[in-house]
Amino acid sequence: MTDPSNTNSNVLLGNPDNNQGQPENPLRSKTATRLALWYDIVMLLVIVIDLGIISLDLLLMSKFMAQVAEWLNLSQPLAFYVDDIHHPLRVMGGFFTIFLIAELAFRWLLSILSKQYTRWFFFPFAHWYEVLGCFPQFRALRLLRAFFIGRKLYQLGYQVLPQKWINRGKFYYDVVFEELSDRVILTATDNLRQQFADEQANQRFIEDTFNKNRPQIQAMLSSILKQELGPQLRQMAQSQATHELSIQVGVAVQEALNNTPELRRYLRLIPIAGGLIEGQLHSISQSIGENITQTLFSHLTQSHITDAIIDEVAQAVVNIDLQNPELDALVNNIIEDGLTAFEKQVKVQQWKHQEYLHL
Repeated sequence: MTDPSNTNSNVLLGNPDNNQGQPENPLRSKTATRLALWYDIVMLLVIVIDLGIISLDLLLMSKFMAQVAEWLNLSQPLAFYVDDIHHPLRVMGGFFTIFLIAELAFRWLLSILSKQYTRWFFFPFAHWYEVLGCFPQFRALRLLRAFFIGRKLYQLGYQVLPQKWINRGKFYYDVVFEELSDRVILTATDNLRQQFADEQANQRFIEDTFNKNRPQIQAMLSSILKQELGPQLRQMAQSQATHELSIQVGVAVQEALNNTPELRRYLRLIPIAGGLIEGQLHSISQSIGENITQTLFSHLTQSHITDAIIDEVAQAVVNIDLQNPELDALVNNIIEDGLTAFEKQVKVQQWKHQEYLHL
């Protein structure tokens, strides 16, 4: 939206692009700036007076004011206004409209002469609210120009409205906007909760979401397991549980040799050394079992082996059957808890914690 306050100044000062080859006169520039500033102030006052007269006339001519005047026993003063003042005010409003039309046409002419726009007919499109505001049905659009002029004066450091009024206006704007947005968000969450109550819709949501993010889920699971489970697996070779397991394996190997009569029979076939070998074999069988267990754990807990096992586990997890009632119930609980927490946060009225409540 074009800021009319900027265009007013540009029209009065001329297009600076057309004067690039000429030295700028500081005195002339300062005078033109003051002229543009006073022009904006005068136009702001004219528009405010015009809108004030229009608002007052509409209020006094309304049925509501007639009922209030009758209730307060002020029907005679109101009738005096309707009979003697209303028509002159309407005529005055017409003069304001004629003045605004002439002023708009004059600025259009200046914009053409200063080549403010690339085409001469761009001006009414850039100032569409001013053009429409010239019609009685759209007089409320004149407020936009007053707003833009006031904003420019405020940006230049001129306090058009008291800062307290500005703070209050911003505060009430935030209150209304927050309350409206909260109502919209709560309605949307209710609709979302109703959609998830449908089993087919819920299952479709789970499948679509899971299938779409399956590679990312697998990578995330693999990364977490490698980070958390990998070091623990590599420490198992030196853990107390592994040591106890190796002892149990050694005892099992020794018992297996003792319970193998064929081995004893074959060893006794060896003259002289057979009995010695049998005795030594029984004595070292437990150490063999323990060493085998320790070596096996050392090999299985190496990084490349544990990472490969974890990758296989993660792949198996992400390929689970999604037609699972327990999975559906878990997802429903998570969604319900999330929506409930979200609604609880939305219902917190942030504006009640702002400092403007103390204004």
